[in-house]
Amino acid sequence: MSTTPNRLRTTTAFRSISAVLGKGIHRVSHISARNPIETIATILMLASFSYFYLFNLARTSDLFTGTTSRLAATTMVAHPQSNAMTLLRGYPSEAFDKDAVKVDLKQVMVINPKHGVFNRAILQSVLRFEKYIENDLHVPDTPKDQFTYNDDLCYKDDRHQCFLGSPLRLWQYNETFLNRDDDVRSTILEDPSARIFFINHNNKDQRDATSLVLSYAFDVSNAYRSALSDQWEHKVATLESGDLISLSGSDQQENLLVWLFFITRNITIRIKQLCEIADSVDIMVVMAGYIMMIATFVSLYINMRRIGSRYTLATAVLINGFFSFMLSLLTVHAFGVAIHATVLAEALPFLIVTIGFERPFKLTKRILQYSKQSPITKQDIRQTIRRAVDSVGLQIARDCFIEIFVLAIGAKLGLSGLREFCLLSAVLVTYDFILMFTWYTAVLALKLELGRIREINSSTETKQETLKPPANTGYIRRTVVNAFSDDNAAGDDTTDKDAPMIGRVKLLLIIGFVGMHIFKLCSTFQSGPQVDTSDPSIAPLLQQLLEQHRQSPQASRPFVVKVFPPMVFQVSTASWTMFPTAVTNRLEAMLDIYSVYIAHPVISKWLAIALCFSLFLNTYLFNVAKQPKQLVEHWQPRSKTVVSGAVSSVVELSDQHPLSVSQVEPQDNVKVNSKGDTLKSPKFHPVPPQLRPHHSQHRRHSSRSSPMPTAVRPLDICQSLLNTPDDLTDEEVISLVQAGKLATYALEKVLRDLERAVLIRRALISRESISKTLEESALPLENYQYEKVMGACCENVIGYMPIPLGVAGPMSIDGDMIHIPMATTEGCLVASTARGCKAINAGGGARTIITADGMTRGPCVEFPNILRAAECKQWVEGKGNEIVTSAFNSTSRFARLRKLKIALAGKLMFIRFSTTTGDAMGMNMISKGCEKALGVISDYFPDMQVISLSGNYCTDKKPAAINWIEGRGKSVVAEAVIPGAVVQKVLKTTVAALVELNTSKNLVGSAMAGSVGGFNAHAANILTAIYIATGQDPAQNVESSNCITLMKPVDNNTNLHISCTMPSIEVGTIGGGTILPPQQAMLDLLGVRGPHPTDPGRNAQRLARIICASVMAGELSLCAALAAGHLVKAHMAHNRSTQAPSTAEGSSVVTPPSSPALETPTPTPGSCIKS
Repeated sequence: MSTTPNRLRTTTAFRSISAVLGKGIHRVSHISARNPIETIATILMLASFSYFYLFNLARTSDLFTGTTSRLAATTMVAHPQSNAMTLLRGYPSEAFDKDAVKVDLKQVMVINPKHGVFNRAILQSVLRFEKYIENDLHVPDTPKDQFTYNDDLCYKDDRHQCFLGSPLRLWQYNETFLNRDDDVRSTILEDPSARIFFINHNNKDQRDATSLVLSYAFDVSNAYRSALSDQWEHKVATLESGDLISLSGSDQQENLLVWLFFITRNITIRIKQLCEIADSVDIMVVMAGYIMMIATFVSLYINMRRIGSRYTLATAVLINGFFSFMLSLLTVHAFGVAIHATVLAEALPFLIVTIGFERPFKLTKRILQYSKQSPITKQDIRQTIRRAVDSVGLQIARDCFIEIFVLAIGAKLGLSGLREFCLLSAVLVTYDFILMFTWYTAVLALKLELGRIREINSSTETKQETLKPPANTGYIRRTVVNAFSDDNAAGDDTTDKDAPMIGRVKLLLIIGFVGMHIFKLCSTFQSGPQVDTSDPSIAPLLQQLLEQHRQSPQASRPFVVKVFPPMVFQVSTASWTMFPTAVTNRLEAMLDIYSVYIAHPVISKWLAIALCFSLFLNTYLFNVAKQPKQLVEHWQPRSKTVVSGAVSSVVELSDQHPLSVSQVEPQDNVKVNSKGDTLKSPKFHPVPPQLRPHHSQHRRHSSRSSPMPTAVRPLDICQSLLNTPDDLTDEEVISLVQAGKLATYALEKVLRDLERAVLIRRALISRESISKTLEESALPLENYQYEKVMGACCENVIGYMPIPLGVAGPMSIDGDMIHIPMATTEGCLVASTARGCKAINAGGGARTIITADGMTRGPCVEFPNILRAAECKQWVEGKGNEIVTSAFNSTSRFARLRKLKIALAGKLMFIRFSTTTGDAMGMNMISKGCEKALGVISDYFPDMQVISLSGNYCTDKKPAAINWIEGRGKSVVAEAVIPGAVVQKVLKTTVAALVELNTSKNLVGSAMAGSVGGFNAHAANILTAIYIATGQDPAQNVESSNCITLMKPVDNNTNLHISCTMPSIEVGTIGGGTILPPQQAMLDLLGVRGPHPTDPGRNAQRLARIICASVMAGELSLCAALAAGHLVKAHMAHNRSTQAPSTAEGSSVVTPPSSPALETPTPTPGSCIKS
C-alpha cells in the first residue's frame, strides 16, 4: 500500500522535471529560430575564443613546429628504496600520484653560434637576465598573490635554499666579480663542475662553447603550483627582445600550405613512431575505430542528402560537433584533467562513433517533414521549428541524459584512460545537446527562411521549375541558393532501416574499447620523442636533485622529476635603426599580436571566409527584401477603370501592367441583356477599400503571386481553404462567419494573423450594427501588439482605445524624486496634481508607510444547520487554522495566508481569507488557494456545501465597510508638512482656510452623506488615472479610492500638516494589464516593473506608496482651489475652451483682436479640477 504513493510522487516529479526541461528547450530553440544570425554569430565568437585558448595551450607541441626537433617532456621517478632515477612509463595510480614529491625541471639555453658564449659581455647579459627571471618575473598577472621563482616557486632543500643550475655561480652571481675577472674562459675551464652548463654544437671541445644552459627546479606538489610553473615558463618564453632574443616562436609558418605541410609531416612521423612501439592488437582496434569514424561521416552526408539537403546541413552538423569538441576540451582542462595528445588520438574515433549524429539527424528530419506539410511560402518558419522541437526535444534530451549518466559511471571507475575518455565524452554530449538547440537550430531556421525567400521570388509553379535556381542571377548567388534548397522529399523509412545495424556496431565498439581498458587486453600508446635525460647537461642535475631529496624530511616518499625541453634564447647583435627605441618597441608589440592572431594561417582564412559569407548573405537578403516592395508597386494601377461585375478576376491591359479587379472601381454591379438594358447583379461583391491588404504580413502574402479574385467564391470552396487562410480574401472570411461556418471568437486561431482577425471582426460588427459606421471609424487598429492581449487582457478585440497620458511632478516620495504618469481625459487633472507636488516638495517631500498588506477573498459555504456552521467556525478558528493555512500556502510560492475572518448568517458561513501575494495583485492566486483550503475543510465537514468561491465578503469592486475597516490589498498612510509661505505663494490660500474647508467638506460633508471611505475631495481621480497608466484594474478604484484626508495646523498654526490614509489600495506589478508594453514602460518610469528580485511584494508596495502620495498632492491642490475660489474660473477656462476650426490645406485663419476666444480670463495655474 505504501509503494503506490511513492510511485505516484516519483512519476509526478519526473513529469515536473520533463515539463521544466521541455519549456527550457522550447524557449531556447524559439530564441535561436527567431534570431538566427545573432545566435550563429554568438556561437562563432565563443568557438573562436575556445580555439584561441586551445591553440595557445598546444602551440608548444611538436605538431606545430617546422621540424621534429621539438621534444616532449620526460618524466623520471625514484622510489624510496632506489638510488637512481628511472623513466616513468604508463600512468601512475592516484595513490602514487598524491604521495609523490613532484618537481619540474625547466631549462633556458642561450646560444651564440658565431662568437660563442665565453665572453664577459654575454655573461653579463645572461646574469642580468637570470636575476630578472628569478626575482622580478611575477606570476600570475593578477595584482595580488603574485609569486617569483626564488621566493615562492623553486624547489628548496632542507636549508630552504633554491635549487639553481647556473655557471654564474663561479662569480657568486655578482656582476662586480664578473667584471674583475680578466679571463672568464680560464675560470670556466678550470672548474670541471661548470662545464656541464656549456655545449658546443660544432665539436666536442668545450674550450669554444656556443651555448650555455640555465636550469630551474620547480616545486609542483599541487595543481596550482604546476599551473604557476607553466605560466612562468610561458612568460619567460615570450619576454620582449633585449640583449637576449627568444626563439620560441621563430619557426611559426605564415603560409597556410607550408603550415599544413609541416603539420601533416609531423603527424605522420608521430604516428609512425607510435606504431613502432604499440602492439598490433592496439593498432587494429584503433584502426577499426578510425574506419568507423569515416563511415559515420559518410553516412551523415548520405542521410542528409536523402532527406533533402545536399551538403550544408551535414557540414553544419560537423561544425556543431567540432565546436562542442573544442568547448569540451576547454572545460575538461578547466577541471584540471590533463588529456595527452596520444590518448586523445586513440580515443577520438570512439568518441565520434559513440556520440554519433543521430540526434541532429532526427531533429533535421522532423523539421523538414513539418516544413513539407504545407507550402513553405505560407509557413511561419519559427512556428514550424517550434512544433518540430516540441515533438522530439524531450526524447533527444532523454537519450542525452542516459548517455551522460552511463559515461559518468565510467568516469568514476578511475581506470586510467577510460576515466579521461568518459569524462570528455560526457562533457561533449552536454555541449552537443546545447549547441544543437542553439547553433544548429539557428542554421535550420536560416536555411528554411532562405528557401522560403527563394520560393516567394520564383516565377514558376511546378515543382521542377521551382527547384531550379533563378535564371537571372549570378553564378555565386545561384550556387548558394542551390546549397540552401531541398532537392528530395524527406524520407521516412530508409534511414530507420539502417539504425539497428549502426546501433549494434556502435555498441560492439564501445564494449571493446571499455574492455580493452578494464582487462588491459592491449597497451595504450606511449608518448613520442622525449628529452634525453642521459645528456651531460641533464643527468648530473637529476642526480643532484635526488641527493637533495634523500637529505630532506620527505625522503620516504617517491620522487618524480619532469624534465622539459629548453627554452632557446639567442644573443642579440647590435643594429642601427633610424627610429627611436620607444617607437620600435611599440611597433614590435603590435606586430607580435598581429602575428599570433591575425597572421595565423587558419585564423586568417577563417576570418576571411566569415567576412565574405557575411557580405554575400547580407547582400542577398537586401536584394530579396526589395523585391516584394517592387511587386506591390508593380500591381498598382495608374488610374481607376470602370468595369462591370461580370468581368474576370484579372484584366490584361498590357503585357507589363496586368490589372486586378480589387484595384478596379466597380460601377453598380450591372449586366447587359440582349436588348441592351442594364440589370442588377446580386452575385458580385466588390472588396471595400478598408479590407484590402492592411499590414506587413498580409501585404507579403498578397504580393507573392497574381492578385486574388474579388468575387466571393462558393462557401464549400472557401471552407475547404480554411487550412490555408492566406488564400481567402477578407470578404470570403466574412461570408464564412455570416454563414455560421466560422465563429468570430476563433478568427485569430484560424487566420493566424491577429491584426487581420481584428479588422475582419470589426467589419462584421459594423455591418450588423445600427449605424454601420465602425468599419470606417477613427478607432485605431494597426501597429498594436495583439499577441500580448489575446488570452490575457481582452476578447473579441476590434481595436484599441488611445488615452492621453500626462505626467505630474516630480515629487519627493520617501526621498526619491518620482514622476507620476496619469492617463486621463479630464482637463487640468495633471496640472492640478503637479501643483500639489510642487507644494509638497517645498515642504521636504512626502513620507509614506505600509500598515498592512493582504488581498482578500470571501467564499460563502452552507451547512445543514447553524450548529454545524458554528462547529466549523470554531474548528477553523482553533485547531484547524494551521491545517487550512498549510493547505492554502501549498498552492503558490508567494501566496501566504495571514488572517482568517469568519462570519455567520444563519446556516451560511463566510470566510474572509487575507493573504500576501508578492508583487501580483493576486486575485487569481488567492482564488486558487481558497479552492484548496475549502477542499481540506470539506474533508473534515463533508456536509459543507460551497455556494460561491466569492461570497461578496471580500469585497471586490463594490463599496463595503469591511474594506474600509479591515483593509484590502495595501493599506498606506502618507503625510507632508507644507510651510505657510508655500501655502500662500503656490496654493494661493492660507493654512486656516484649508483646515476649515477640509473639516467642513471632507469630514462633515461626507458624514452627512453617509459616505463609507469617501472622506476626501477626489482621491478616485488621481488613483484611476495612475491605474490606467500602469495597467491596473480600473474597476477596483471603487474600493481602492477609500481615503480619509486630514489637515491640521502645526508649528504654532504657521504650517500645514496633511495626511491621506488609504486602507485598500489593490495594485500589482506583474500579471493583468501590466504585461502590455506601454503600461510596462510606465512601471519602468516608476522603477517598479515586474517582481522584485530579492524581496517579493516590495515593488507592489512601492507602487501603492506612490499612489497614496500622489492622491495627497491632488487633494491638497483641489482643496486649495476651493478655498481660494479658483475652481470655477479655471474649469471654465480649460475644460470648456473652444476648439480651433479646421482649415483647408494652404489656408489660414486670423482671429481679430475682438474675438471672444481671446477674452477668456487667465486661470490660476493648476487649480482647475472637478470634484
